[in-house]
Amino acid sequence: MTSERLPWIAHDPASLRLLELAEKVAGAPTTLLITGESGTGKDHLARLIHELGPRRDAPYLKIDCASLPPQLVESELFGHERGAFTGAVERKLGRFELGGNGTIVLDEVATLSPNAQSKLLRILQERAFERLGGTETLKIAARIIALTNVDLPAAVQAGSFREDLYFRLNVLTLTVPPLRERPADILPLAEHLLVGLRAAHGRPHAQLSDSARRMLAAYAWPGNVRELKNALERALVFSGVGRGAAGTGPDLLEPGNFPESVRAAAAGRASPVAGLRSLEEVEREVIAATLEATHYQISRSAEILGISRKTLLEKRKRYGLK
Repeated sequence: MTSERLPWIAHDPASLRLLELAEKVAGAPTTLLITGESGTGKDHLARLIHELGPRRDAPYLKIDCASLPPQLVESELFGHERGAFTGAVERKLGRFELGGNGTIVLDEVATLSPNAQSKLLRILQERAFERLGGTETLKIAARIIALTNVDLPAAVQAGSFREDLYFRLNVLTLTVPPLRERPADILPLAEHLLVGLRAAHGRPHAQLSDSARRMLAAYAWPGNVRELKNALERALVFSGVGRGAAGTGPDLLEPGNFPESVRAAAAGRASPVAGLRSLEEVEREVIAATLEATHYQISRSAEILGISRKTLLEKRKRYGLK
């Protein structure tokens, strides 16, 4: 699926369900919390929601909470007036003011200090703030989206995150599943990422070999999409120029070009027991292969599969096949 400006690769049912929810919340002004493991694409989803909503032409401002110096958090977020503190030689607009009526994304929100959490709570409650050293109350028109890979309820229990702030953030919540829980996304994502990497490395004809595709599909990807991209880039670097780039043959990325950790773990998962698949997985693969072989001729594919055209269309939709 794509918006006009931003692609989002979703073939797995878990991803398709997430996108349905994203479309539903895109138009709401309500504070949104996006959770998920590191590298799953939370910031990408936040940007997609911005693009799908009515604020698409307004500013999109991402704040990396982990990189904000504790002593400068208020100045960075709220801005300051000239003379507010030593070194404040002129007025500075803060991030919340610069966000206008667009979208403000608080990345790694769980890393904020207790003092900064208190300040953010007031922002969410009152939708207003003052610049440091100022008396004018400024209203916040932007939508706020918070991102975290931390289990916030557990952080609340541990005392490292304010419970009242958690409840303020947890109005609408979307959770991005890890890549291992959306296996049908792995190869489409790999192909999509490879397009950009080919251009960056001057390898326009580089392709995944069949054995490499099987290996990528078998690996659990604990680092999620970020690890997948890094593995593909490593494979491009270590595979050399390639015969295809010289016009003498296919420029293929083979399993040996990928990190040893990926090769070893994928081989372990490919054992007889680990390789067992559900009937639905087998059916999806057969339908996908048949559609591709017939160049997506529905009637011809249905005839080969021995099912009705209507049944094939229903299964195609259920499995998220293009």
